[in-house]
Amino acid sequence: MARRSYNPPVDTLTAFGAVAVTAMLVFYALESRSPWFVLTFAGACLASSIYGFLQGAWPFGVVELIWSAVSVRRWRLRVSAGRP
Repeated sequence: MARRSYNPPVDTLTAFGAVAVTAMLVFYALESRSPWFVLTFAGACLASSIYGFLQGAWPFGVVELIWSAVSVRRWRLRVSAGRP
């Protein structure tokens, strides 16, 4: 009888990616409440970008990096305008 090795259903990198994308969704939904949610969305995009590069899906990583930069810019504009 052959011995079976245990393969976890989700590895650490996949879990990190799932958390990053879930955070993006949550913070995007909350953006209208505070400029700080825009900034946290940018952070989640950055985490998602890191996941993409680590996974080997560099086009995904590049796009998420761009979204992160766009979100930081939106956060700066909202803070400087004094908008909630």
